[in-house]
Amino acid sequence: MTERRDYKTTGRGRGFGSGPHMSMPVEKAKNFKGTLKRLLLYFAPRKYQIIQVFFIAILSTLFIIVSPKILGKAITKIFEGMMMKINGVPGATIDFNYIQHILFILSILYVTSAVFNYIQQYIMVSIAQKTVYDMREDVNSKLARLPLKYFDSHPHGEILSRVTNDIENISNTLQQSIMQLITALVTLVGVIIMMLSISPLITLITILTLPLYAVVTKYVASRSQKYFAGQQKALGQLNGHIEEMYTGHKIIKAFGHEDKAIEEFNAINDELHDVGWKAQYISGIIMPLMQFIGNIGYVLVSVVGAIFVTNQAITIGDVQAFIQYSRQLTQPITQTANIANIIQSTVASAERVFELLDENEEVPESVNAKILEFPKGEVKFENVKFGYKDNETLIENMTFGIKPGQTVAIVGPTGAGKTTLVNLLMRFYELNGGQILIDGVDIKEMKRGYLRSIFGMVLQDTWLFNGSIKDNIAYGRENASDEEIVAAAKAAHADHFIRTLPDGYATVLNEDASNLSQGQRQLLTIARAILADPIILILDEATSSVDTRTEVYIQKAMNNLMKGKTSFVIAHRLSTIRGADLILVMNDGNIVENGTHQGLLEKNGFYAELYNSQFTAVN
Repeated sequence: MTERRDYKTTGRGRGFGSGPHMSMPVEKAKNFKGTLKRLLLYFAPRKYQIIQVFFIAILSTLFIIVSPKILGKAITKIFEGMMMKINGVPGATIDFNYIQHILFILSILYVTSAVFNYIQQYIMVSIAQKTVYDMREDVNSKLARLPLKYFDSHPHGEILSRVTNDIENISNTLQQSIMQLITALVTLVGVIIMMLSISPLITLITILTLPLYAVVTKYVASRSQKYFAGQQKALGQLNGHIEEMYTGHKIIKAFGHEDKAIEEFNAINDELHDVGWKAQYISGIIMPLMQFIGNIGYVLVSVVGAIFVTNQAITIGDVQAFIQYSRQLTQPITQTANIANIIQSTVASAERVFELLDENEEVPESVNAKILEFPKGEVKFENVKFGYKDNETLIENMTFGIKPGQTVAIVGPTGAGKTTLVNLLMRFYELNGGQILIDGVDIKEMKRGYLRSIFGMVLQDTWLFNGSIKDNIAYGRENASDEEIVAAAKAAHADHFIRTLPDGYATVLNEDASNLSQGQRQLLTIARAILADPIILILDEATSSVDTRTEVYIQKAMNNLMKGKTSFVIAHRLSTIRGADLILVMNDGNIVENGTHQGLLEKNGFYAELYNSQFTAVN
């Protein structure tokens, strides 16, 4: 088995759950203040909208906060009327007109609050989406400016996670949690003020119960934390195991390891069940405990309130309102604590996005960029020096010249620098010294887009996208006509097999083009290169993984493609490049030999050794 990767869940679930009982580990930013300040800068263009949201949120919350106090007046009026009737007061009655007036005021408050709440949500969604839109635009343009070495040195999954999961996490927080935080803070302050206005003493009794909430939360969270961490780890292991088993199920079956794979799955699944059950059970205790504390507060408020009512210190309506406020008091506290966790997770996501935005970009292009009016395809390397790392040089003082229309084969053992040479030619990497000239012009003086437009590439690893065969071939040239696409397919010897497909050129390739054979996919990439009609070709031996008959077709197609063009052929099977005009033999980043096939064989040097080794039986 290969070493299994730990897959960590991302998104909102990464930091905590939806309630106070969820205490999952929160990812924290290395520089919280700096990242938060930078994140807030994205709000700057919409600061007036944010101010609007803040004041609308205050109004919406205030209308809800004053409602229990007003409702208490109706209850007091009913209580007073009933007591007068019980005491036999002549003409005693309940003032239903007053109660109706109170209910009308409450309905106005509730409706107005709902309207304001809708408005603030509408504005906040707009702010969040526009802010995240700007962030995605920045990330997308940044990715276009990053050098190839960034993508070579960072796993694609990690880059994808920053572009999708982290930005989505930020979007959800801006859209939901910011509003919840404002509402929670306003509610907390407003409720305390209303409670103090009713009775400072009962307010003090209620506030004294709050530390119990903190103690219980901390006690339970400290014990559930390790189980949630174990749950995340086990879940990552299970995801990694499942991916390996289902992507490599043929190999597993071929070697008879099904039982071992199932056994390993069961072991991880049992561990996930064990830690998951403990995490949920322990964290689940917190709600009953908090309800118990809340009930203690409720009893205290009721008893003390009843005493105050009998002493006519406050009205019964105020006691009812106070009970409602005491119930409301704990919600914004726990909500604020949870949102603080979300914001920590969000700032950590923002930090990961900003790290990408701060990566070193490609060297700026020349201000007075040059173009080749009539490109011929002459290529020269002059004292080229390059290394992937600053302190390690791979290519040292490489010098050679290629005439227009020549076919140049680049050969050598694995790690010799063949692909590196091509990457430098297309300016995927910057030189440490020397220069590369095309038709006498330094490639640094050309725009990268223009430079790469004069190249065509056919790689061993084919790349086709989810779309029709026609669209995939047309990818080589914008606005190509149907006739030109068919002509390119015929030149690539692909037209025949395309027409045998049920939908012909309209056949849609699936995500990895697995509905075509390897050879058919390769022919389509050649057709795409033929349609692009570049002046210089880069060909990575494309026939190593196909059958002999298909290899013949591909070789014919490549010969059509190479006519009249300067061609660089990275050769793995040396028998395919015997007709090359020039063979560059590389080893350890340097050209150790160059010449024609026959001339190099006569030298009986490194090339001859490589060539003969492919035809020597290994005993």
